[in-house]
Amino acid sequence: MQSVDPATETRIDSFDRHDGAAVEERLDRAQRGFEAWRERPITDRQALLAGVSDVLEANESEYARTMTAEMGKPIGQARAEVQKCARVCEYYAERAGTFLQDDRVAVEPDAKTFVAYEPLGPVLAVMPWNYPFWQVFRFAAPALAAGNVCLLKHAPNVQGCAEAIADVFEAAGFPEYALQTLRVADETVADVIADDRVRAVTLTGSVAAGRAVASEAGAQLKKTVLELGGSDPFVVLDDADLDRAAAVGCQSRTYNSGQSCIAAKRFVVHTEVYDEFVDRLRTEMAALTVGDPTDEETDVGPMARADLRDDLHDQVERSVAAGATVELGGEPLDRDGYFYQPTILTDVPSDAPAATEELFGPVAAVFEVESEAAAVTLANDTEYGLGATVWTDDRQRGEAVARKIEAGCVFVNEFVTSHLELPFGGVKDSGYGRELSEAGIREFVNRKSVWVSDP
Repeated sequence: MQSVDPATETRIDSFDRHDGAAVEERLDRAQRGFEAWRERPITDRQALLAGVSDVLEANESEYARTMTAEMGKPIGQARAEVQKCARVCEYYAERAGTFLQDDRVAVEPDAKTFVAYEPLGPVLAVMPWNYPFWQVFRFAAPALAAGNVCLLKHAPNVQGCAEAIADVFEAAGFPEYALQTLRVADETVADVIADDRVRAVTLTGSVAAGRAVASEAGAQLKKTVLELGGSDPFVVLDDADLDRAAAVGCQSRTYNSGQSCIAAKRFVVHTEVYDEFVDRLRTEMAALTVGDPTDEETDVGPMARADLRDDLHDQVERSVAAGATVELGGEPLDRDGYFYQPTILTDVPSDAPAATEELFGPVAAVFEVESEAAAVTLANDTEYGLGATVWTDDRQRGEAVARKIEAGCVFVNEFVTSHLELPFGGVKDSGYGRELSEAGIREFVNRKSVWVSDP
């Protein structure tokens, strides 16, 4: 496994895969460790989690540089990612005990009945490269607080991030077994899922990867949570604030160099404001600074790998061949690194890749619709259902439209993000299960119903 700087195409480091003996050792350590970890008072687990937040904050710049070097995230955004990881640790350190306390249920006067929330065991996490710290911490913080232990199979190109994350938990005082990395090939994941010591699986990644993991876990009757891709609609109605919608739309489409599941990808714009909105969006995207991700002034860095850039360009070319118009960009940058120009496509046919596939890079596809009803229909005309945005000057109208959109979250007049206190996840091909909030910590527990009567 190699990590390569996507801004310079130079090798940073290489990592040996774990052989069968090393994997066996980690699985055994996880199982034995879980038996001890589950018995630790939840107050101890919460205190350790609070310490993780301290470690993250103390080493924010170091971890941000690691992310930027391995996957090209602009350095300011990398620091923000570390800060968000610290916040999720604080959140569950403060609330895990409340979220997991027994729920009393009145059934009969002479019986004590309640629901207890107990950990499942070792949980395998198959994590992606695009948010190499955040995706791990938003799973690991609640899972560990609940009494589970974690096995992290991270993306091959961010193994430096994986090792740094393991070091964070060790520095905070967590036992070695609490979070262990597994450097294994994708084709080995099925064997790990099938192992009796692994009790559940979570994956953030592609639909294809989600289907493969769900199939194997289903065959083994093991719990899964899947957060998969998205083709999020960004609906601009005829009464929207176009300046703000265009500014937020540009940010949402190009944040993390466009490599985000909940980025705005399909801009669905009412015909009465279509031309004005496209002009404003073009102005916003043309003003972005594309370049060195270590530069504080950079807005858009490189894509994480050469194949990702090439696949995105292929989607653009096939969309243009199908009839789409390039309003801005449309080409890789002619320089070292895996850079792609911020791009706007209009006149996109309904069967073009820009309409039917997820564009995982800084490419916006804009669609014109004649009514609010047509906007909702087009917003829902996708196999995905992760996030969505609605822009309107009427809050009641915005809420009404939001309720009609098929997605795990819909934000009205706001940038779509994963918020600590809101359940996060998708429907349709965007997956199932929820992370964050109370819902997230209750995904990997046994909801045990207990009935106690007098003898």
